[in-house]
Amino acid sequence: MNFDALFNEQIDQLKSDGNYRYFAELERKAGKFPHASNHVDGEKRDVTVWCSNDYLGMGQNPLTIAAMCEAVQRTGTGAGGTRNISGTNHDHLLLEAELADLHGKEAALLFTSGYVSNWAALSCLGSRLENCVILSDSGNHASMIEGIRHSKAKKVLWKHNDVADLEAKLAALPANVPKIVAFESVYSMDGDICPMREIVEVCEKYGAMSYLDEVHGVGLYGPRGGGISEREGLADRITLIEGTLGKAFGVVGGYITGSVALCDFIRSFASGFIFTTALPPAIAAAARASIMHLKTSQDERTRHQVQVAKLRERLDRAGIPHLMNDSHIVPVMIKDPVKTRMLADYLMNEWDIYVQPINYPTVPKGTERLRFTPSPLHTDADIEHLVNALSHLWKQCAVSHAVA
Repeated sequence: MNFDALFNEQIDQLKSDGNYRYFAELERKAGKFPHASNHVDGEKRDVTVWCSNDYLGMGQNPLTIAAMCEAVQRTGTGAGGTRNISGTNHDHLLLEAELADLHGKEAALLFTSGYVSNWAALSCLGSRLENCVILSDSGNHASMIEGIRHSKAKKVLWKHNDVADLEAKLAALPANVPKIVAFESVYSMDGDICPMREIVEVCEKYGAMSYLDEVHGVGLYGPRGGGISEREGLADRITLIEGTLGKAFGVVGGYITGSVALCDFIRSFASGFIFTTALPPAIAAAARASIMHLKTSQDERTRHQVQVAKLRERLDRAGIPHLMNDSHIVPVMIKDPVKTRMLADYLMNEWDIYVQPINYPTVPKGTERLRFTPSPLHTDADIEHLVNALSHLWKQCAVSHAVA
């Protein structure tokens, strides 16, 4: 059997539908964020990155870089094994303590990515708690969906951010079964923020565990960067808070926080934790430095919100449609996969602006978009250049100026 032919048949269909993903080959420049080198056909050119999840530029921060370099010199490059077999380093425990403190929890547990932390924790909870039912927001991330699927627990979908629907579905379940309500604080594609207080109150009313994904909130919201749950004063009422080190904290890795018993349970039973090599100690040291800095510094968060507001205001003046939300994520709606890819290519090739087209299956068909993530390090001139480019291309490509 010709397997390559089978592979290529489906790849060709992706390309035909306009949903094939092309990777931009970038070389980040320490201290120059959001600028990077784009490698094409043996040549390099300077581009401005407008879609990075390094939301605050902490991956380029001298404190983060220095902490990683110091730890590499002190410990070497790798962890040496799984956490169970020689891989638990002192830097891991220091970081876990820092994360527990960030969210006001008793304990924390590190994973190799935010995807793995969701997948491992939800699959473990759903499979080990007898007769467990997981109620999942219909807009939840793929990592949560996969974790729930792998758990083989009963799954109940509730309408996105619809607390009345959640309550109706909780009320329909037997009182004596373990129930987990899984939801996110900031949803990554539309940038909308959940009605967290109402969700938590419904969870408490029905004795359900609240499982919160804060990956697009940590570092960015709250007086110490604890996320929306900290900003709203709800962290202590949420059973499990999951987050990432790879976005606002600028490094890599994922984590969960909760009670000592909860973290020990997942540590002891989650295959995604037990059977994988631990994060390098230098990663843990860099992440801890970033978190410690953002616990006390408001400057990055303040400047970030200023630049987000400026971009939105300039887009409005230019008549460029973007989804309105209360977060830092600015989705410019195109609603056509081919045009979305074409606009992204024009921005890169003609204007030295890099933004990745977001197409199906990341978003539903008909909601294709360019997802912009302003940072505190994008200048006013960067914003002006972007809006000028979009205005020019909007006319050139005959994209509707109607508000989405």
